[in-house]
Amino acid sequence: MAFARTCSVALVGVDGVVVEVQADLEPGVAAFSLVGLPDKALSEARDRVRAAVVNSGEPWPQRKLTVGLSPASVPKSGSGFDLAVACAVLAAAERLDPSTIAELLIIGELGLDGRVRPVRGVLPSVLAAAEAGYRQVVVAEQTAAEAALVPGVSVIGVRSLRQLIAVLTNAPVPEEADDTVAGRPDPMLAGLMLPGSGMRGLAGQASAPVDLADVAGQYEARRALEIAAAGGHHLYLKGPPGAGKTMLAERLPALLPPLTQSEALEVTAVHSVAGLLPPGRPLIAGPPYCAPHHSTTMPAIVGGGSGLPRPGAVSLAHRGVLFLDEAPEFPVRVLDALRQPLESGEVVIARSAGSLRLPARFLLCLAANPCPCGRHSLRGGGCECTSVMVNRYQGRLSGPLLDRVDLQVQVAPVTRAELMEHDSTAETTATVAARVREARNRAAARLADTPWRTNAEVPGHHLRTRWELAPGAMTEAASQLERGLLTARGLDRVLRVAWTVADLAGRQRPDQRDLRTALVLRTGVDHGLPLAGRTAGSQRPAGSRRA
Repeated sequence: MAFARTCSVALVGVDGVVVEVQADLEPGVAAFSLVGLPDKALSEARDRVRAAVVNSGEPWPQRKLTVGLSPASVPKSGSGFDLAVACAVLAAAERLDPSTIAELLIIGELGLDGRVRPVRGVLPSVLAAAEAGYRQVVVAEQTAAEAALVPGVSVIGVRSLRQLIAVLTNAPVPEEADDTVAGRPDPMLAGLMLPGSGMRGLAGQASAPVDLADVAGQYEARRALEIAAAGGHHLYLKGPPGAGKTMLAERLPALLPPLTQSEALEVTAVHSVAGLLPPGRPLIAGPPYCAPHHSTTMPAIVGGGSGLPRPGAVSLAHRGVLFLDEAPEFPVRVLDALRQPLESGEVVIARSAGSLRLPARFLLCLAANPCPCGRHSLRGGGCECTSVMVNRYQGRLSGPLLDRVDLQVQVAPVTRAELMEHDSTAETTATVAARVREARNRAAARLADTPWRTNAEVPGHHLRTRWELAPGAMTEAASQLERGLLTARGLDRVLRVAWTVADLAGRQRPDQRDLRTALVLRTGVDHGLPLAGRTAGSQRPAGSRRA
């Protein structure tokens, strides 16, 4: 009896489980059995591995072969086990020294000619390997840069099974011909980018550079955008068509600070599993932006689907912005499904085979028209919608969902003067982003000994008891709570926004002005000065109309 083992990784969502790949050769009729809960793609590895080994110039053992994937209770899927299975079989047949692969973690699909093709999810797989104590991994050459992002792990990138055999036997490594045709995409990368995501704005998609200074007028909405970025607060923009809601939302990701190393690895892992990681760009360093169409289904938004569950839009927007344009047009069930990830920062997908947790800590930006035609409440707008139609349209955004949105801003139509005249006071994205970084640094210093980093993450109990407000700051908010105009959750979110406004203004603690500003952003009821004049930052030019 001959036996050998090596290791690979099975992905469960964006979490990896180290799988031991065992090969056993015994006398008997030549047969190849693969056990350990493989799916259809993995079951077909028997034919791929046999052809790859033979076409690599190695003899196939004519004995009874059993390949086991342990732990057997964990479902395995995909073609990423091919290379590990081939190495285990060759070691059991004494073509390789079993000790050379026992401590290796091997990931890769095999073509019938022996070439190693890259697979999705290499980064989370290598992260799982590093946590399990593995220090050397073998991957396809095209994903070696992605695997090398994990510190403390040595990466071997190979283009074929022949090259890996040469590396493991200390033989000269053969050269492999490059089959790429000029002007055509590399066919070896076909498995990394899955087509048909149906979502625009994802990482790696080409788009023209945008700047906040391009937005005409909308000083209050710009200020709300700055507050949302500084504190990580969810935002609801409501106004007629053409007012600039989509333009504002598209400029929100650029206001967010760059991702930290750990955050970048989290985001890259999600996009790698989803098959949306751009080739040649192994690390996503900036906040992602995901803008699904309103016809997108529930599994595409929250994750799941038939077969292997895939991350949805809420996970693709992890550490970034999820923009729902024409929010009332989304199915009510889809909108209400956002309530749980908005609170917990993760989404739990339950299936008969078990539950799956995916990260989903995103900044939600909703945009909506006031009515189906969009002209409701506009003077001379000619709205033909009945009151029942307007109420039904606005009621598609449920109260519990809006109660979780900190900033609710009315976006007014742009005037002719704002549209036609050059505004020299309009601030650029870089200017506003610098203030956002300063405000986030103040919040991070205050929260240094806590598990939170932004004001939007701090539980309400700590805001009410741990950090004191200025005397008299809570008077108006407490009054609205007693009158039923604010819920307990709403009061906590008002406090969070008030701390963000104070951080942007450089104050040590919020005062009555900051709480009043937060109340205006929460309720939409103006209590005095316009928002742009009540807070620090750019002022509205003289003569411009107030929204």
